Amino acid sequence: MDKYVITGGVPLTGEIVPSGNKNAALPLIAAALLSEEPIVLRNVPLISDVLDMRRLIESLGVSIETLDATTWKITARNVRPSDLDPDLCRRIRASILLAGPMTARSGQFRLPPPGGDVIGRRRVDTHILALKALGAKVEYARMFEFSAKRLKGADILLDEASVTGTENAIMAAATAKDTTILRNAASEPHVQELCRMLNTLGAKITGIGSNTLTIEGVDKLRGGEFAIGPDYLEVVSFIGAAVVTRGEVRIKNAGPQYLDMARIVFRRLGVDWQVEGEDIVVPARQRLKIEPDLGNAIPEIKTNIWPAFPTDLMSIAISVATQARGSVLFHDWMYPSRMYFTDKLINMGAQIVLCDPHRCIVTGPTKLYGEKVESPDIRAGMALLLAALAAEGESTIRNIRQIERGYQDVDKKLRVLGAQIERVSE
Repeated sequence: MDKYVITGGVPLTGEIVPSGNKNAALPLIAAALLSEEPIVLRNVPLISDVLDMRRLIESLGVSIETLDATTWKITARNVRPSDLDPDLCRRIRASILLAGPMTARSGQFRLPPPGGDVIGRRRVDTHILALKALGAKVEYARMFEFSAKRLKGADILLDEASVTGTENAIMAAATAKDTTILRNAASEPHVQELCRMLNTLGAKITGIGSNTLTIEGVDKLRGGEFAIGPDYLEVVSFIGAAVVTRGEVRIKNAGPQYLDMARIVFRRLGVDWQVEGEDIVVPARQRLKIEPDLGNAIPEIKTNIWPAFPTDLMSIAISVATQARGSVLFHDWMYPSRMYFTDKLINMGAQIVLCDPHRCIVTGPTKLYGEKVESPDIRAGMALLLAALAAEGESTIRNIRQIERGYQDVDKKLRVLGAQIERVSE
């Protein structure tokens, strides 16, 4: 097992380039199952979740050639509905993304229950209901079994705006007979990228970026090339790292068009940045004063579906708030275990009141001190890493596999910016 050892209090300076969006890479790799022709994906993030997805589709008979460090050529000419490794499926939530394209492509598919972060129950009902609406038969007895002769378009109102549920429905409908109307669809950047890639391959999807998609089914998809966009979650994480260390960082090719809501929320914490073309520059001087609501009320930062503030950035914002003057209420209604990492911040010196599983109040600024902690999930792990960078003294973060499921070479990128962080085997 490896761990990070961090000596905090060093301002970050310099420039970095973020990796490709993990949450886009996973459905795009799954979507390659829909075509018999080669598909070239560029800017693939080399993180454990993506590599696990590669192993899963290779076990289905897919050929993947590595063209360069971040470019894969995926050829799904001979796909077979083989039984997947249940242990591998339990390691990543994204294994559920294989259900739509494999049911559409082969007419039958067996899938072990998916895994992922331990942040509360993460239902898959939306996926099942959408595939059933398209004509799939779904059975479950400790294993999901999907079957269909050919899927048929339908008017579908999703019971929730699930990102992966939307992506599964899009992939299944792309080659279904007739037209599908998908309402209450998620519209995150990675959902938009999936639609654009499928259109590059010959799909006919309109309404991209809205919550209503129209998908005109086509008989088959061709090959093509597509570049994965920057990971906006990584971008905001590095913005947070610069802020808590009082550093100045340029993030190149940052995709600022996806950061409008994050900017609104971080301004409430006294944080802002400059946009220069496709780059973001985080200045060293930040107000770091929490902006109260009208009547001097404690403000509430609440997650919601895109384009509102995403749940995956909640942990990062909490760490930043520990260094801002004032009090703020954080509310994540989506996952009942998202806040359970805050006890580790408290042990480091943060003033946080955990109100219930979904809400906490942060009062700052507080001086943080080095501590030995363990990463419970991807985003909480990165939030703890930010706290360690800001803390006085040495911190140790164990279970870094969780962090590296979502962040490629995070320790190397931080060292480029001057952070004192080492990866140590134990």
